[in-house]
Amino acid sequence: MTGRLEGKTALVIGAAGRNNMGQVIARRFAKEGARVIVAGRKMDELERLASEIGGRAAKVDVTSKSDLVAAADFARQEFGYLDIALNATGWGLLKGFQETTEEDFDAMSALQFKGPFLFLQAMVAAMDTTTGGRGGSIIQISSATAKIMFHDHAAYMGAKAGTDHLVRVVANEFGAHGIRANTISPGLTASPMTHDAMQVPGLESAFLKGYPLGRIGTAEDIAAAAVFLASDECFMTGEDLQVSGGLTLRRNPTRDEIDAAVAAATGASGG
Repeated sequence: MTGRLEGKTALVIGAAGRNNMGQVIARRFAKEGARVIVAGRKMDELERLASEIGGRAAKVDVTSKSDLVAAADFARQEFGYLDIALNATGWGLLKGFQETTEEDFDAMSALQFKGPFLFLQAMVAAMDTTTGGRGGSIIQISSATAKIMFHDHAAYMGAKAGTDHLVRVVANEFGAHGIRANTISPGLTASPMTHDAMQVPGLESAFLKGYPLGRIGTAEDIAAAAVFLASDECFMTGEDLQVSGGLTLRRNPTRDEIDAAVAAATGASGG
């Protein structure tokens, strides 16, 4: 049976963490028939994953325009064209608004706003049908918190919201050049980045009240959405897919609600 991405070349940035969201997406793309280049900053892990999925690896710092252009060029040199580009690079700073330092803000802006801006520029240049590309799909991983509130998350939320609008700009300006650009917004998602937090007694139950579908999301849920956005079946651009089990119909828990749930669970367990 032919995969939904058969014959396409995909670049997945942010795939250097063992079993992180980027890696799960890269595996799913490969399973669907894509030729996948995995990228990030840790070549040993990238090369291991590339070997596993029959792909290639490229060292990329998402805040470096030259790295991003080189990765897109590498994809075209290896496979002829670049059809799919996805940026899953992330860092979730949890810090109060007044406690967030200028250094924190600069680091968050570099990774979650400047990086995506440069990523979009480099991928548009590689895919643009007016400059030798054959069009394609650009996907940026965003967050439900770009639209709904969460405490101590201001710098992250602001950067994600700004990036969402950049993606809309690209969709508007380059649709006629064969390019689709969309975002995927997870809620709290089981992944290596959230593993330690999810081990805190009571924390998951505090969040579950906000999910109409009754469970926390998984990286596999995000990968499934990414396959749709990457496929020729997708007639969407400039949109944000809220892949969060209905979270944005409700809300994240408040800090007091989380503290109360953790205290109750810890007390019930004798901690």
